[in-house]
This record gives sequence, structure tokens and C-alpha cells, in this order.
Amino acid sequence: MKSYIPNFLTLLNVLSGCIATVFAVLNHLEWAALFVFIGIFFDFFDGLAARLLYVQSEIGVQLDSLADVITSGLVPGVVMFQLLSMAERGGWNLGFIGHDAEITLLPFVGFAITLASAYRLAKFNVDENQISSFVGLPTPANALLILSLPLILLYHNNDALNNIILNPWFLVILTVLSSYLLNSPIKLFALKFKNWSFKDNGIRYLFLIGSLVLLLTLRFLAIPVIILFYVLASLLMPSEK
Repeated sequence: MKSYIPNFLTLLNVLSGCIATVFAVLNHLEWAALFVFIGIFFDFFDGLAARLLYVQSEIGVQLDSLADVITSGLVPGVVMFQLLSMAERGGWNLGFIGHDAEITLLPFVGFAITLASAYRLAKFNVDENQISSFVGLPTPANALLILSLPLILLYHNNDALNNIILNPWFLVILTVLSSYLLNSPIKLFALKFKNWSFKDNGIRYLFLIGSLVLLLTLRFLAIPVIILFYVLASLLMPSEK
């Protein structure tokens, strides 16, 4: 029976991603972000449960990536589509786009994130070297980066930030950068502790403490800063054998 627990948690990730997709399509991006966060929570604990219960399986690996395609791939693509649509219309709109609204080609650029995420997950499934580290930005981290943008718009209410985020050029450049980071050769550390010693996990502890401090002080604006911190910390971290 215990062998079903990790896969059940992964299916809850799938469900969270499906709900988030509905909210993203309806342009209720705050709720979409909430269910992506819930999905990433399940994504973390399904692997942890599998390791603790010693029930890792190939089907669990495949199911986990399929779940991530939805929660951390499709949803960020839809959110970027909506942000690019808002940028073209010149402002924030909480309503559904509607069939009678003019739809241009630019917002569809946002789905490059979905394509890059799917490709990154496919590579991850056949790469046996990504155990204690990742090659390229993990899809959940990228999803958090993209989902932080509407939350910054809603909760920080800063004109300068709003003008940057709703600038089409900024969103296109971020989409290209995001797609590159997902499939880049950059080696990034994983938050997997082989033991609890500070000597072996110093960067991980500093990252978690720094992230908590940033979240408490900068709120949602901390998320892009944390992702940048994650990349820089990984570049400074000694290679693990």
C-alpha cells in the first residue's frame, strides 16, 4: 500500500496544475499562482516520500515529469500569454479575454516557456547524472519566477515595477531568458541533503536562510531575487562528485 503514496501525491500535483490552468485561462492569475504553489509543494514531497519509504519506481519518475509539464510548464506559458496580452492592451484586466477580443500573435510567444519546459523534462528523464544537481533551471523554479510577476503587480502596487512588468519587450526578453535557462548547460545544486552537516551543505543552508529572509522582507518581489541568488550560488558552489 505504501508504494502508492508517492504516486498519489504526484497526482495531487496534476490536479493542482489542472485547476491552476483553468484559473490562468480565466485570467485569475492570483488563484493560478496559489495552485501552482500547492502543486510544487506536492512535487517536493512525492519524491521525499518515495525516498523515505524506499519505493522509488520508474513509473513514479515518469509520472512526476508529466505532472510538472502541466503545473510548471503549461501554467507559466498561459500566464505569460495573459501578461503579454495585458501589455498589448496597456494595463491590468482581471476579466476573461473573450471571443470578441482582438488577439494578436505576440502573446503566443509566451508558450515558448511551455515548449522549453517540456523539452527540459524529457531531457531530465533520460539523464542519469542529474541526481545531486541539475543541469539547467528546474521547471518548478522557473514556474515560480513567472508566477511571481502577476503577484508583484497585485500586491506591490508600484508604478515603476508595473511599467517594467507590463512592458512587452521585458516580457519577451524574460520568456527567451527563461526558455534558455531551462535548457542551459549551467549546473545548479539540488536541495537534497545527504547528511545534515554544514560543511557538506553550507550553500544549501545559506540559500534557505537567505530565501526566508528575502521573503519576509520583500514578499513576492523576493522570488525573482531568490532565483537569481540560486543561479549565482550554484555557480559559486564547488562541484560535487
